[in-house]
Amino acid sequence: MIDPLSVDWTNARRTTYLVEQTIRYEYPTPIRDLDHRLVVIPPERFGDQRRGEHRLEIEAGTARVEDRSDRFGNVVFEIFAPRVDCCVEFIATVEVERRAGEPHRLADGWLRDGYLLEPTRLTLPDPRIKSVARQLVSGTPWGLALAEKAMEWVYQSMTYQNGVTGVRTTASEALTIGRGVCQDYAHLMLALCRACGLPARYVSGHLVGEGGTHAWVEVVLPTRDGTGDAIAWTFDPTHASRGGLNYVTIAVGGDYSDVAPTSGTYVAPVRGRLSTRKRVSLTSLDYAG
Repeated sequence: MIDPLSVDWTNARRTTYLVEQTIRYEYPTPIRDLDHRLVVIPPERFGDQRRGEHRLEIEAGTARVEDRSDRFGNVVFEIFAPRVDCCVEFIATVEVERRAGEPHRLADGWLRDGYLLEPTRLTLPDPRIKSVARQLVSGTPWGLALAEKAMEWVYQSMTYQNGVTGVRTTASEALTIGRGVCQDYAHLMLALCRACGLPARYVSGHLVGEGGTHAWVEVVLPTRDGTGDAIAWTFDPTHASRGGLNYVTIAVGGDYSDVAPTSGTYVAPVRGRLSTRKRVSLTSLDYAG
């Protein structure tokens, strides 16, 4: 394995990864009618990213598994189990390859369902966000320059801190607190971009070398080459970064609720205890030249 901290990512041209993720729920008494949703395996293709060998192992007694693509093109697994005695464990393993120099092009019709511009419950702009959007639009050309300004503003307005927000925290709530984690940074940038008229979407995945699941934003801008196509540009407001080959995408959506890695319901008067493990190993690397 290759140490990600030793890599010159600016000159990397091809990378391959092995992503291993375990999600485990333990229950003090048996539960029934488990209906669970997992979004942990990336699509076969996503821009310059290619999915290789992959598998999902489930330890839950008798369970039925169905997989499908949602409206964003994400791979979604639905797991149904009539009874779970004490625990359920999901183990996802996937090989991923990325190559530099291939823009993520979206075919004509990319704006058709409108989710890139529509505020969600988690990204609804408050008066402060709307005011900042007006200031940015008045002084910056629409497009990449405006997206850069939005990312910089979010980065400067927030302090990274665990434990002060949750998966239901909205962009405006996070801004009021002034602290949060990557999903809060992403939600705030989405709220600001959409208020500025910039189509944008939430991205869930992994940043190589970091511990947990990461979140960032893609701003989608037309190519203006007569095709009607667009290019999805990466912006990571948590790190004020334009991304690179050290980012592995799992899913995209309007906000976190569309791409939550694990969620579901069951019938029992008890709460489960969640534990997770993740490892992203850099297995090969090619440099330019």
